[in-house]
Amino acid sequence: MNQATALSALLAPVVVLAQHGATDVSVSGLTLDSRQAGPGTVFFALRGTATDGHQFIPKAVEQGAAVIIAEELPADLASTTIYVQVADSAEAMARMAAEFYGHPSRKLQLVGVTGTNGKTTCATMLHKLFRELGYHCGLLSTVQNQIDEQVIPATHTTPDAIRLNELLARMLKAGCTHVFMEVSSHAVVQHRITGLQFAGGIFTNLTHDHLDYHGTFDAYLKAKKGFFDMLPKTAFALTNADDKRGPVMLQNVVGRRESYSLRGTATFRGKLLENAVHGLHLEVDGQEVQFRLIGVFNAYNLLAIYGAAVLLGEDSTEVLTVLSGLTSAPGRFEPVVSSKVRITGIVDYAHTPDALENVLQTIADIRQPSQQVITVVGCGGNRDGAKRPIMARLAAQLSNRAVLTSDNPRFEDPNDILTQMQGGVPVEDLGKVLTIADRREAIKTAVALAQPGDIVLVAGKGHETYQEVKGVRAEFDDKQVLTEMFDLLGK
Repeated sequence: MNQATALSALLAPVVVLAQHGATDVSVSGLTLDSRQAGPGTVFFALRGTATDGHQFIPKAVEQGAAVIIAEELPADLASTTIYVQVADSAEAMARMAAEFYGHPSRKLQLVGVTGTNGKTTCATMLHKLFRELGYHCGLLSTVQNQIDEQVIPATHTTPDAIRLNELLARMLKAGCTHVFMEVSSHAVVQHRITGLQFAGGIFTNLTHDHLDYHGTFDAYLKAKKGFFDMLPKTAFALTNADDKRGPVMLQNVVGRRESYSLRGTATFRGKLLENAVHGLHLEVDGQEVQFRLIGVFNAYNLLAIYGAAVLLGEDSTEVLTVLSGLTSAPGRFEPVVSSKVRITGIVDYAHTPDALENVLQTIADIRQPSQQVITVVGCGGNRDGAKRPIMARLAAQLSNRAVLTSDNPRFEDPNDILTQMQGGVPVEDLGKVLTIADRREAIKTAVALAQPGDIVLVAGKGHETYQEVKGVRAEFDDKQVLTEMFDLLGK
C-alpha cells in the first residue's frame, strides 16, 4: 500500500496543463500538508476556504517534496523538484490518490448516503446490519470510522481524498467486502469522492443547511445531485420519493433508479401502523415488523436501509428480521432516563430547523398528555445564521418550555447568536422561553424544571463531545452532562 508508485502512472487520469521536470520517477507518499512533505512525496497545493495551499509550496520544497501539484506554479522553480500544473488541485489529488492506493473502491461494495438528515443513522445501521448478516464491513461517518468493530476517530463527515482512499485500502486489506459512508455536500464540491466507484447511492431528504458554505439552496441541491450524477451504470440510486427533491436526484442517473415511500408508489413501500415510545410498527413490502427506533423520520431511514440491503442482494425477510433488533447511531434520538423520578432525557444531533421539528414532532406523537416537553437548543457560530430564529421559534412553539443556549459558538459571541435566536420567538411564546448562554447551566435548568415523567430534549450536539469556543475545543458531552444533572438534582 505504501510502496513506491511511478509518477507517470499517477498522472495518467489527470489533465496536465504544464510540467517542469521528468515524470519517470517513483513517489512514496501523498500529502496536502506541507509539514508532512519530504523526499519522495507529492505535495498538493489546495485552495481552501480559510487558507491557500499555494503559499506553502516553498515550505514543501524546503521539506524535500519530490513533486508539487498546483493550479499556479511559482515564479522560481527549484531544479530538484518536479512541478505539475493542473486546473483543479483537489480533483487531481482525488484521482491520483485513488491510483496510488490501487483503486480500493473498485474492489468493495461501496454505498454512499447523502441528504440533510439521516445520513449518519443510515450509514451506521447499514454497517450494523451487514455485520449481523456476517460480513466484514467498513463505516465512514460523522461519528466515527470503523473497520468491523475497530473504531478510527473521524474529523470530517467525509475525509480528504488521500485519507479516504487510504482508509478504503485499509478496509480492503482487513477483509471488508462492504463499506457504508456518509457523503456530504462539501465532499462532492471539494472532490473528496472523485475517482471512487460506488455500488449505490442513497438520498434521504433535503432541507435548509450549509448555506454558509454553498451560498444558495440551488447550489446545495446541485452539490447533492453531483453525487448521483457520478454513479456508474452498475450502481443503484435509491431516493426518497416523498421528498420533493427526491425525484430530482434521479434525473440523468445512468444506473438503476429506485425509490422508497411511506405515502405513494415506490420500489420499496412502507406503511406506518404505530409510532410509540417503545418503537415503530411498520408494514414493509407487505410484512408487518416491530422496530426499536422511534419517529416517522426513522421510518424513512429504515426503509432506505432495507431498500439498499435488498438492492445489494440480501434476502428481504432476513434483512427485516435483523433490522427489527437494531438500535440507532449514538446521539440520534438517544434516550437517557433518570433513575429516581423517571424523567426521560433525549439527546439528539438536531441542528437544522427540519431536524429539530422532526424530533419535537416525534416527541409530540409519542408523549402522554400529562408529560411536559422541555427543550434545550442552541445554534453554532460562524455558520448559517438564517436558521437561528427559525429554530428558536420551533423550540418555543413545540415545547412547554424552551431554554436557548450556546452550541459551538466558535469565534462568535454566544450572546449575539442568542439575540438572533430570540428574534424568532413569537410574542405569545416569550413567557415559555429562557436564555442561558452557559450550556451546562441551561441543561441543569431544564432538568430542574422537569417534573416526574416529563421529557427533556437536549438538541444540537448529539454524538459530539466538545464545545468549540474561540478556536479551542473543551470537553462537553450532552449525554454525560444530562446524566450528571439528574444525579445532582436528585431526579
